[in-house]
Amino acid sequence: MSEPKGLEAPPGRTGNRASYDSTWWRELALCRGYDPELFFPIGKTGLGRADTQRAKAVCARCPVRQPCLEFALETGQEFGGYDEDERRALRRPRSLR
Repeated sequence: MSEPKGLEAPPGRTGNRASYDSTWWRELALCRGYDPELFFPIGKTGLGRADTQRAKAVCARCPVRQPCLEFALETGQEFGGYDEDERRALRRPRSLR
């Protein structure tokens, strides 16, 4: 997948393979301005559910959501704009969806 117009990887870097060297997009991530606790809710119900919805709202507005999601899926991270169940479904082979 390609980066949105104006968010191409800097020269010498690519976003094609997930690695910590290809996380150039992190500096542009909207979540950097929020308390990290928001993105790691304590559960799926109650306050955890409310935090999940707030975190998703931040991610939905983020200019680098796609490279973040790709990194999260390829490296098993706990972020990327989707909750745990949604990321599991995205990782599932297309034939099983």
